[in-house]
Formats: sequence, C-alpha cells, structure tokens
Amino acid sequence: MIKGLAITPPVLGRISIGRVIEKNGIRLPQKDNQFTITSQVQEKSGWIIHPIDEELRKDAPNGKLRTIPVSMLFNEADLNLRAEYTMFDRKSGRPMCVGNGDTCRRLTQSGVQSLPCPSPTLCEFGKGGLCKPYGRLNVKVGDDDDLGTFIFRTTGYNSIRTLAARLSYYQAVSGGLLAYMPLELKLRGKSTTQSRRTPIYYVDLVIKEGVPLQEAVAQAREKARQMKEEGVDQAALDAAAAKGFGNALFEYDEDEMTQVVEEFYPAAADDGPLDNSSVVSKLRKDLNSTKSASG
Repeated sequence: MIKGLAITPPVLGRISIGRVIEKNGIRLPQKDNQFTITSQVQEKSGWIIHPIDEELRKDAPNGKLRTIPVSMLFNEADLNLRAEYTMFDRKSGRPMCVGNGDTCRRLTQSGVQSLPCPSPTLCEFGKGGLCKPYGRLNVKVGDDDDLGTFIFRTTGYNSIRTLAARLSYYQAVSGGLLAYMPLELKLRGKSTTQSRRTPIYYVDLVIKEGVPLQEAVAQAREKARQMKEEGVDQAALDAAAAKGFGNALFEYDEDEMTQVVEEFYPAAADDGPLDNSSVVSKLRKDLNSTKSASG
C-alpha cells in the first residue's frame, strides 16, 4: 500500500444541507432547510444532482428532502464518522493542524509534530475561527454499490455531536452490528440565542421510521448472520478501513480542498486568503512559544 495517502471509502456523491452562492463577486455558503444529494461532477451552475436525489424527493412531503434512508459501511462508529479539530490553510485548503482536544498533529517548518491540543477556543495557533471541528460521515444510500458511499461533511457542532452520540449508541445496543442497522439521516431544526432565534439545521441519525429499536436490532442480527453465512467478513472490512485511514498523517482529498475553503472559510470582502508567508510566520511564532514554555 502506498504510504502517506489516506485510503478512504469510495465516494459516489455528496450529501449537503446547503450550497455555495456568488454574491457581489464573492462565493459564500448558504444554508438550506433540506438535504441535497449531488454527484461528484460540478459545472459552472453548481453540483449536478444525483439521480437518487430525484428518486427520494418524489416521495418527500412538499418535495423537501428531509430524511434519507441509509446504512453504515462499518460496524465501528469511528470509522463511519471521523471528526477532529482541524485548521486549514485557507489558500490551499490543506489541513495544517489536526487534533482531538488532547493532542494534535501540526505541520511545522520541521515537519509534522505531535503537540498538545487545547481545543479551538483556547488555542493561540488556531484562534480567530481558523480551527474548527470538522466531521466526515460516510453512508450507504441505495443498493447499487456494496462498498460505495455518499459523504456528508460538516463543521457544525450540533451535527457532529449528535451523529457521534447516535453512532456510538447504535453500535452499543446492537452488540457491535452497526453496519446492519436500518437507519436514516434526519434533518432537524432548532433556534438558539446565538442564532438570534432564527432556525438552524443539523443532521441526526435515527432508526428507520416505523421500526422499533428492538425490531431494528433483531433485523441487524439476522442480516449479520446471513452475510456471514454467505462469506462476507465484516470484521476484516473494518480492519482494512482502519488501516487505510491510518496510512497518512492527515485525511484529505486533494480534489475537495477548494470546496472546503469555500464552504467552511467564506471570504469577506476585506478578507483575502492566507498566503504562505503568514502561515510560516504563525508557525514560527508558535514554535518559539512552545520552546519557551518547555524551558
């Protein structure tokens, strides 16, 4: 296996709850109150809608796609959802620092170093909104491809917190048979003081509508038994995925870096992208402070 390249699940398309619009010559993210499933092909007018979006939307109330039937590719919750605090270089879109609130891997002038991670609110290196929680959820939609997935990417605390909890809980109650549970993504809304009582939307993961938890677990056990009898080794698949994710220091897709910057780091009219000199200057300042702290 080639080293330094994260081997991630094959992606057939994207799931989003917003889009990027152009306003006064600036491309800005715009939230939506429904899901959109797109292909991986982008034109000037935006991403091309995936056929499965049209198929699911036919049965959606008022044509608003707010639930998507899904299943997980892996039994291990953390393989389906990878979430870390991430600071991106806003010019290249590449990750500069990735941490879990305890330790981080940071790209410095001396290479990648392992350093303490105090979380975005307490970190001098990533202050000013440069460091954000960044989650990637891979799910299976439909039965056309056994190993192909659709990816939902988010920097929203609500979506990441909710998805992480649900995946962990379903893995636990099913006895580690998460990949066989009948699930669906559900769009939820809420208002907060920070949102000035304007509804904000986040993604939840629930048992498929109409299926009690006990029945969902029973279905998962039966499906797992059938797959095992047919020779499918789910444990080996999980192990291969874990090895693939760990094959690189940072997980990122070169083709998606521009999208990451557009969606998660919108540029204001007076806010140009970070150039290399500013990034190097920040790295040098951080390294000097680290050396001073260590005595």
